[in-house]
Amino acid sequence: MSDAKLRAWWSHLQGLDGRLAGETASSVLEQTGWARSVGGAGPYLTLFSRAGIGREAADTAVRNLAIHELPSARRCTYVVPASDFALALKIAQSFGGEMKTAEKLGVTEPEILKLCDAVVSALANGPLDPNELRDVLGSTVRNLGEEGKKKGLTTTLPVALGKLQTAGEIRRVPMNGRLDQQRYRYTLWRPNPLSKGKLSADEAYTELARRFFAWTGPATLEEFLWFSGLGVKAGKTAVEPLKLEPASKDNNRLLLPRQRDAWESFRVPKEPQYVLVSSLDGLNQLRRDVKTLLADEDMKRKVPVEKGKADLAGLIDLPSHAILDRGRVIGLWEFDTASGSIIWMSFVGKNAALNKAVERMQEYVRNDLGDARSFSLDSPKSRESRIQALRAAAKA
Repeated sequence: MSDAKLRAWWSHLQGLDGRLAGETASSVLEQTGWARSVGGAGPYLTLFSRAGIGREAADTAVRNLAIHELPSARRCTYVVPASDFALALKIAQSFGGEMKTAEKLGVTEPEILKLCDAVVSALANGPLDPNELRDVLGSTVRNLGEEGKKKGLTTTLPVALGKLQTAGEIRRVPMNGRLDQQRYRYTLWRPNPLSKGKLSADEAYTELARRFFAWTGPATLEEFLWFSGLGVKAGKTAVEPLKLEPASKDNNRLLLPRQRDAWESFRVPKEPQYVLVSSLDGLNQLRRDVKTLLADEDMKRKVPVEKGKADLAGLIDLPSHAILDRGRVIGLWEFDTASGSIIWMSFVGKNAALNKAVERMQEYVRNDLGDARSFSLDSPKSRESRIQALRAAAKA
C-alpha cells in the first residue's frame, strides 16, 4: 500500500477530486464528514473546495436547517447535515460540558434544571441572545464570582444553554446568518430532532464509527479514538459490529468491507488535482496527522508557525490553510485582507494549473467571505507574522 495511493484515496473520499461538483451542502457533509467549526471560515472552505458552494448557498442551507452547527463529537462544534442532527446530539451527551466545572463551584443539578425551564419559557416569546436572556431571567441566573471567572464560567447560564442544546430543546442561530463568527441568538427547536431518535449510546458510537471510516478509511483505531473521544475499550466495542478489515497484510489501517473493491481498484490520478483547503479541513482534522499527508521529501521541511519555524512532519495541526495535490500537502496559504489576496508558498514550484486554483479560491474569499480566519480569534493583525513568513518563503 503506497503512501501516494493512500493520500489520493483519502482525497477522493473527501471529494477533493471534483467528484462532488454541483452537490448540495448537506450531501457534501453526509459524504465527506462533519465540518469543524470554531468561528472561522473552515465550513465555508470545506463546501467550496468540494462542490463550489458559495457563501449565500451555504447560509441558505443553514437557514433552512439542511445543515447546522451543533455540539457533537467530543462535544466540539461541527457543522452537521440534517440527517445526522440526532446522532451528533446523542454523541455530545456523552460529555459533561460545563456542568462538571459548575459543580466544583457549588452549582447543583436541580438549580440548573430550574434555570433550563426558565430559559425555555423565555424563548417561547422568540429568539434571544445571551444578554437578553440574562435580562429576562434576572436572579435565576447566578453569578459565579471571581472563582468562576478563573475557571472560565462567570454565570450559570452557559451551563443551562449547553444542556438544552445537547438535549435538542434549543439551538443557536448566527446573528447575521454567517458561520464564520461567534455571535448567536438562541431559539426553541421544534420538533426536537431527538424526539424520534431511539439509539442507545453504544449504538450511536457504532454509527459514528461507520461514518468515520466511510469518510476517511483506511484509518487506525487510534485515529477513531481521537475523533470520537472514546477510550480503547469503548472504541473497540463501537467498531466491532462493523467487521472492519485490514487495508493490506502489512498495515494496521482498517476499512469498511463495502469499501474493499473500490479501494483495491483505485489508482492514483496521473494529473495533478490542485485544491486550496482550510487548516481545519477534514482531510487532516478527522485523523489529525499531518505527517500522513506529506511526501518523503517534505518530511524535514520547515514551515512558518506562530513563533518562528517548525518541522511540518512534527505537527498534528496545519499551521496555515493548505494547498493539496491528490491528498498531498504541497503548500500553505493565508488571506491578506489589506491587499485582498492570497499569500502562498508551494513546495513544488508554481505552474498555470496551480495558479488557477489559487486565483479561484482568492476570488471566492475576496468576494464571498471577505476574510479566511482559521478560528474566531484569528484576526488579520494576529496573522501578520505568518503572512510575512509566507511571502519570504515564496520569494526564496
